[in-house]
Amino acid sequence: MKKMNNNKIPTTSWVLMLLFVFGTTLVCVVNAQSSVKPVVKIVKGKKLCDKGWECKGFSAYCCNETISDFFQTYQFENLFAKRNSPVAHAVGFWDYQSFITAAALYQPLGFGTTGGKLGGMKEVAAFLGHVGSKTSCGYGVATGGPLAWGLCYNKELSPDKYYCDDYYKLTYPCTPGAAYYGRGAIPIYWNYNYGKIGEALKVNLLDHPEYIEQNATLAFQAAIHTWMTPPDKHIPSPHDAFHANWKPTKNDTLAKRVPGFGATINVLYGDQVCGQGSDGDDMNNVISHYLYYLDLMGVGREEAGPHDVLSCAEQKPFKSAGPPSSSTT
Repeated sequence: MKKMNNNKIPTTSWVLMLLFVFGTTLVCVVNAQSSVKPVVKIVKGKKLCDKGWECKGFSAYCCNETISDFFQTYQFENLFAKRNSPVAHAVGFWDYQSFITAAALYQPLGFGTTGGKLGGMKEVAAFLGHVGSKTSCGYGVATGGPLAWGLCYNKELSPDKYYCDDYYKLTYPCTPGAAYYGRGAIPIYWNYNYGKIGEALKVNLLDHPEYIEQNATLAFQAAIHTWMTPPDKHIPSPHDAFHANWKPTKNDTLAKRVPGFGATINVLYGDQVCGQGSDGDDMNNVISHYLYYLDLMGVGREEAGPHDVLSCAEQKPFKSAGPPSSSTT
């Protein structure tokens, strides 16, 4: 896993247990049927739907096809074909059940349910393209090719520091003995990121960052939360940037920031990757995974769009991706 700068809650244990139980129940449900007839109601002239476990809560997005309608276990296995190879570093950790359980919480908000079936398939490929790239142990001559090794890791193996930033000592103070190195499907770094994501998920990640490497559903949930959430004021979420729900300002246009996959790279990694020309290995690695997954899912890489939409090579970064202070350990 490459390094990427990126309130105690007493119910933590049962939250994790519910994730496990919910996921276990879904094994039978997902295998039994991939399409559920929605319950429909009209609110102020707008059609809202509820599809049960996968898209629950009456949302316009739930009237669309859900992820399990077009992305099933065998496709997950194709995308991450080498993740359980003996030389992988997270054998037996990641699986489709964990992904679809986590995704179910965000489908009513539009994750994988925006833009019809094609839009949903492209978003799943885009999200997983980031995941595959950041958790890969593939290399040029690896068996199956370098793009077949996503989800090889679930944590950074040899962290060289604790990733504790004292700038946040009043809001997200580092817990003695805790290390905030990279963990998860889209790796989380730094105490303030564990704190913010933990608050959103109602899981005490500030005291227990290790939960991310112990529970695959929680790890996917944290990653999808990151995908669906604007990281800062005036910066879109990767989801909105991908689907063009975000409307660039004049300054964005001058900075060559346009909606599309390239903008998701910019939102997530900023100046670590973007604005460095077309030869950047990190940027091209993420793009390659996205295109590869589009092909494997039957969408085809031709649907990815032109280079200026796919890449962030010429985009000015939204912001610096580094920590805000120099007081770090």
